[in-house]
Amino acid sequence: MFKLKKLANGLLIASLLTSSIPSFAKNDLNLPDIGTTAASTLTIDQELIYGDAYMRMLRASQPVINDPVLAEYVQDLGHRLVANANDVKTPFHFFLINNREINAFAFFGGYVALHSGLFLHAQSESELASVVAHEIAHITQRHLARSMEEQARRSPATVAALVGSLLLAIAAPEAGIAAIHATTAGAMQSSINYTRSNEKEADRFGIDTLAKSGFDVSAMPRFFSRLADQYRYASTPPAMLLTHPLPTSRITDSRERAQQYPMKRVNTSLRYHLARSRIVARFAGIDSSAALDWFSRKSKTHNTDVKQALEYGKALVYIDSKQYDKAQPLINKLLKNDPLNTFYIDAATDLDLYTKKNAQALKRLKDGLVQLPNNPVLTINYAHALTESNKPSEAVRVLQRYTHDHPDDPTGWQLLAKAYHDNGSSDGELAARAEVYALKGMWNKALNNYTQASQLVEYGSLDQARYDARIDQLRLSRERFSAL
Repeated sequence: MFKLKKLANGLLIASLLTSSIPSFAKNDLNLPDIGTTAASTLTIDQELIYGDAYMRMLRASQPVINDPVLAEYVQDLGHRLVANANDVKTPFHFFLINNREINAFAFFGGYVALHSGLFLHAQSESELASVVAHEIAHITQRHLARSMEEQARRSPATVAALVGSLLLAIAAPEAGIAAIHATTAGAMQSSINYTRSNEKEADRFGIDTLAKSGFDVSAMPRFFSRLADQYRYASTPPAMLLTHPLPTSRITDSRERAQQYPMKRVNTSLRYHLARSRIVARFAGIDSSAALDWFSRKSKTHNTDVKQALEYGKALVYIDSKQYDKAQPLINKLLKNDPLNTFYIDAATDLDLYTKKNAQALKRLKDGLVQLPNNPVLTINYAHALTESNKPSEAVRVLQRYTHDHPDDPTGWQLLAKAYHDNGSSDGELAARAEVYALKGMWNKALNNYTQASQLVEYGSLDQARYDARIDQLRLSRERFSAL
């Protein structure tokens, strides 16, 4: 269980420095625009500050999956939905947490977390998308801020503590709900009713987003109904049912709303099946024999995409268990049919590097980047292959560009630190590792690293000026973080 530290101590954010927000076009939708009424408690600028702080704490305390292939899929799915959502006012960030529990949550600043367990329980891409669309609606309609506003109206003295307990509740439901109860004992029933109202509203907006994005709108009530049936008599329901209660009325409402849209058959994408297989192979917490058994049991299907994904999953298990001779023919066949599939290229790169075919890996990745310029999966793999091929200076150049474009990706900074180390640059390594610390809110460690880096380079040099400027930025960030 992670702690919210000083985040729960106060709502002292009005005095914090705020950053500019990109403009987003407002979509038209015949639904009430009530998400904007929460501004009296928190501004969007302030929500962004809270979201950034909370994300850093999650990276430090939760098993966030920093897998470039899965990250690409989740981001693509999320932004496909955001493009068709109503009242988008902030950037969105989608990420996975390695947890077999069924859960998803959204929080300030456009952050949406999905537990890996969702992939194991969702039976189609539309079902997964329905959960994501629901969470997007929580953000666009500013439900956290509105909940705070409602509580402020009823009991102003409790708002300071409510900030922390609300954020805790969305990621650690049992502890968070207890915290809210302790904070708002006199108005708990009103808070529960308000939360249920938010859930139904998120369903309505989410179903509309699903329809506009080309997904099966019936997937939402279908997934909800199956979840409710499965855990109806469970003594310990999954976290999702603690934060997203599923009374019969809510399921009925979502089903009736879905029926208002034209029904159509929607095929699940190959990439969804591949992402699911990757999670089973590498993030389900089962050994190789159990994973292979899972893939074998699922292989009795006539769906071509599912079959390919199962073969891909088997290949990953073979690679991870060093059975390279069994993995090779599977990967070769998959690549032959789909040579630019980043799931396959990533697996082929692992296999090439493990079997000392570095030149082959580099060529495949370089050719792939010609067809898919700046693709993050291929770029990360290319940098890794360069490092493993004793070409650290080239890896540094690639990763400097990558971390500039993707500053919030810990994997990029970790690889850059290794490349700098292999290239004999101690100051560069210290600076890159400082960025990893900063992404986890470990400001003192980040500052210590940058201070050491500044002392290693020539006095008055451009590098020293750059490091010192970053030290000033990190000190300001630390002050903002502490003020929360």
